[in-house]
Amino acid sequence: MTEENSTKYNAPALDKGLDILEYLSKEGVPLSQAEIAQGIQKTPSEIYRMLVCLEERGYITRSSNAGKYRLSLKMYSLSHRHTPFDELKRVAHYPMHNLSASTRQSCHLSIINNDQLLIIAQTRSPNAVSLSIEEGTHFPLTLTTSGRVFLSMFPEDKRNDLLNRDVHYSKWSQKQKDELIQSIEKVKQDGHRYAKSKITSGITDFAVPIGLDDSDLKAVLAVSVFTSSLDEEISVEQILKALKTTQAEINKLIGG
Repeated sequence: MTEENSTKYNAPALDKGLDILEYLSKEGVPLSQAEIAQGIQKTPSEIYRMLVCLEERGYITRSSNAGKYRLSLKMYSLSHRHTPFDELKRVAHYPMHNLSASTRQSCHLSIINNDQLLIIAQTRSPNAVSLSIEEGTHFPLTLTTSGRVFLSMFPEDKRNDLLNRDVHYSKWSQKQKDELIQSIEKVKQDGHRYAKSKITSGITDFAVPIGLDDSDLKAVLAVSVFTSSLDEEISVEQILKALKTTQAEINKLIGG
């Protein structure tokens, strides 16, 4: 390990274990203790105890004839035990609660499922009367604020594929279609969108994208507010500021 790549806190045993796993993964064939040691620039005696530990924990297996090591399926099993969206829900839980507490408004997290918006998590407002958007509910992409934020996250060809399959979009006039594209471009510029709900009267929705540029994990975080409460109880600026703070926190937790 070079000085440039050294961490503030060294964990030599952990480093050796990860080096072994990464090297076996890279080579893709069974390797002897000596071959692994040479590959990670250690002596065979230095890695003996780590190989025993990894084998006992089920991360690597050793063939009975040649005694060579290879990765087991345990890493694969662990990585597929929970979907990326399960992990997203987990890391977003406390930031969303903090968002609802600070704004005293409900918030919800959505993904795309079967070309529609799917609510995968929500946090209710601490107020006695609040909006509730139940988990598992689907909404059209083109009719929702969150949907338009989603559409802004995709390249044009992917966006057009989604729109061409949308039953509402296919029935719209050219003027309506142009307005949609303009609103999507504005989301790209602003990094957020807020608008009165096209589905439920008296509601204004605020939404920001969640996810990293180099990842397929994409979601939208939104706050829904009674339109009558804007400026009386909370301002547009306060909601957007709180949303973007939470957006940054969630993105950091998923690797940003």
